[in-house]
Amino acid sequence: MSAPSSPHLGLEIDGPVATLTLERPEVLNALSVDLLEDLVTACRWLSTQGHVRVVILTGAGRSFSAGADLSTMQRLLADGHQARAAADAGDRAASALEALDAVTIAVIQGRCVGGGVVLALACDLRVAATSARFSIPEVDLGIPLAWGGIPRLVREVPPAVARDLVLTCREFDAAEAARLGLVSRVHPPEELAAATRTLAGQLAEKARLPVRATLDAVRAELGVGVPRGWSDADTLLTAVRDPECRAAAEAYVTRVFGSDPA
Repeated sequence: MSAPSSPHLGLEIDGPVATLTLERPEVLNALSVDLLEDLVTACRWLSTQGHVRVVILTGAGRSFSAGADLSTMQRLLADGHQARAAADAGDRAASALEALDAVTIAVIQGRCVGGGVVLALACDLRVAATSARFSIPEVDLGIPLAWGGIPRLVREVPPAVARDLVLTCREFDAAEAARLGLVSRVHPPEELAAATRTLAGQLAEKARLPVRATLDAVRAELGVGVPRGWSDADTLLTAVRDPECRAAAEAYVTRVFGSDPA
């Protein structure tokens, strides 16, 4: 079976290390439903490649990801299966990353926003450039943090910190992300790629069994894969159709971009 190809997602394999690159730099790698579905397909294919021991997730250009694409919102406002599939696409992509047998590393530069944070949280390790900036603006947009973002965030940072980041929607830098435990390593931008290659090479050389056992033990302790009581997709669909939530989104866009976003 040949490797899947996508105009939105790059896939390269160098020996035991695979690299998945979000390739929509013209929109800061905003996460369209098509891109997320392609990410699921790529992860499923990589799961059949027994020689791949490390998978790197990164973004093309100057940012990791600006979060969910605006076109996704239009699908969420639609009716029927299209809306439900769009609401659940990010969680399926994050779950596909978590299901990989390989060690996964999110490499974060520039902006990492909302859904981009969720994809990074789905990876086993996260390294960031000192210039990286994070934010989770969903509440200001009048929607809940979906895609399994809350449980994934609470696995990595204390609950009070998770509440602060999600409810205030404030931006924070890579140094704070490291202090909070959201990322494990921070490097100058010009050193990020080389440092990641070194880390991936070190991990790829280790015996498969203890690496797999470690990942499984940590994931089991964190409850990765445990069903949740609420459906993120249904909650998100309700929010985007609620008048008060839509007003909050319009107020956020006006505050951030001004009266004329263009």
